[in-house]
Formats: sequence, structure tokens, C-alpha cells
Amino acid sequence: MASQQLSSRTREFDHFVVVDFEATCERNSKIYPQEIIEFPAVLVDAATGGLVASFRTYVKPRHHPRLTAFCSELTGIQQEQVDGGVDLATALAMHDEWLAAAGAAKNRLAVVTWGDWDCRTMLESECSFKGLAKPAYFNRWINLRIPFEAAFGAARRNLQEAVREAGLQWSGRLHCGLDDARNTACLLAELMRRGVPISITGSLVPPPPPPEPELQVQQQLSPANHNFPWCVGGAAATECCCYCGVAVRGDVVTTPGPMQGRCFFSCGNWTPLGPMCPFFLWAA
Repeated sequence: MASQQLSSRTREFDHFVVVDFEATCERNSKIYPQEIIEFPAVLVDAATGGLVASFRTYVKPRHHPRLTAFCSELTGIQQEQVDGGVDLATALAMHDEWLAAAGAAKNRLAVVTWGDWDCRTMLESECSFKGLAKPAYFNRWINLRIPFEAAFGAARRNLQEAVREAGLQWSGRLHCGLDDARNTACLLAELMRRGVPISITGSLVPPPPPPEPELQVQQQLSPANHNFPWCVGGAAATECCCYCGVAVRGDVVTTPGPMQGRCFFSCGNWTPLGPMCPFFLWAA
């Protein structure tokens, strides 16, 4: 008994919560802004690897309320499911209540994902442009791909391929958020069984405080459309930096829908894989 209590005290976490968001999307193009439409989670006992409970709610997108045919085909999510969904703020509150009901202490759990997109990009950017406060435990996470590659070697593989490579059987539909989360949870349990160290791999650095109004900040790159009055709150946004500390990038929503033609600012530090930080701000 004493050794079991010591083990519990020395563990960094009591629970893992595995998430795998699904979001609005279109074939061969990007939707701005992208919004979460399925919010699933699976709670895992950090001592045993056992699956404790699962959670799912559908989320109604605000800016692109009609799902594309490609999105429904990819995720299996139907229009009536998101029409009957909740807003993201409610989904976050429901998730918190579910964790509490399952007995998971927020200061003793770690979020687990397959990749960094769910926490670093998707949830962070949507909460940012909607002005939502999210629970602090979403600000750091375990990208399970990293301990998996430590055990099996680095290679290009998706979640389903990783599950099968680990000797497990895939269950459910790929890109169904809850099925993906359950399979990720099973893969997590298998890595734990093999003795692979599981620890935090990613976190969000708080954005720097805004500069004083009279101080000059880094000059922004000129927007592509020089005739458009790029402004935020009535002030010219020619000297605004993203969280990376570089000049923000101005762009226009081109996807057909209610937001088409609206201008916005995003991270100016782009790579072939996309932006390096989740900065997003609508132009006034």
C-alpha cells in the first residue's frame, strides 16, 4: 500500500484527457475562420491506462454555418448535428463539468493530442478571435506523435497507421473526432504499457503585453490591397505584431459565405506548414 501511495504521489498526472477536434473545412482550400464542429474527449487513468469516460458535443459554427459536402464526407458529421449543437463557450463549460463529474482534478491532468493542431492552432485561434477564455489546462499538451516516434522511429504516418503499427486494431471511422480520440487513447495506453515516457511536449507562450500607444513598434508589411483602409478600432494597423513578434499579415476572406470579402490580420511568420502562432484579428 505504501509503495502504491508513493507511486501516486510521484506521478505528474492522475488523468490524461485525449481530444481530437473536427472543424469546418473545404476540399483544396482553406476556410477563414475555421471553427470547431465536434468537441470530443476521452479520459484515461494515468496509473493504469484504462479508459475512464468519454465526452462529445457538436458545436454550431457561427461564420460558416453550412457544412460543405467535403466536410460532411470527411468527418461523417451531418448538417442537422451541428444545427442542433452548442456554441464553443458552452462546449468548453460542458467539458469542464464532465471532467468534474468524472473526478478529474484540473491541476492533475494533461491534454493529449495526435499532433499540435488541436491545441496550438485550432482551439487557440478560435477562442482568440471569438474573445473566449478557455481552461488553462488546454495551454499545454502532450503530442503523442513525439513519444510514439521515440519508440517506433520517425516516419510519415497518420493516426490510423500509427495505431496499426503499434499492433492495435483500429476501431471506428477515421476523422470521426470521438473515434479518433478513442484510438489515440488506446495508443497512449499501449505506449504506457511499453514503458515509453509520457510528458508535456507543447505549450502556448502568453502573448507579450501590447506596446504603449506612444511607442513605435515593428513596421508591418504593407497589405496586398493598398486601397483598403486596413484599420483596427479606428487606428491604422501598420505597426502591429503577432505573437511571434513579427509584422502581422493582412488578408481577405475569399471563401463564399457571409464572411466573404471581410479583411483580417493573422500571423506574419508563415511557413510551408502554415502560421507559427495563432494570432487572429478582424479588421474594423
